Amino acid sequence: MRSRDTRPISWIKAARKAFDGFPIGAQDEILRALTVAAEGRKADTAKPLKGLGSGVFEVALKHRTDAYRTVYALQFKERLWVLHAFQKKARQGIKTPKNDIDLIRERLNRLKKELQ
Repeated sequence: MRSRDTRPISWIKAARKAFDGFPIGAQDEILRALTVAAEGRKADTAKPLKGLGSGVFEVALKHRTDAYRTVYALQFKERLWVLHAFQKKARQGIKTPKNDIDLIRERLNRLKKELQ
């Protein structure tokens, strides 16, 4: 029986630092979703993040009274890259704030250049 191919999970340094500040329960749930993605599937808490091309997903998690988001990209064949992690503030409902989208786009573009 062949073991399933699991992509390594890599982190943009700032995303990992922000993620490490999340409560342990939120970290556990998000890591589960990232592992599912690394195995080639999609977790229930993940959805495509529109406007950034195919292969960019956002894990949206409600933990106690707070909301946490982690964005990852599958556009790089050999790895899953975590681009951004943040605590969602309720100012705009469920929509991801523009400044976060801009930051994700910048990190994604920089990563594409570095990995060419």
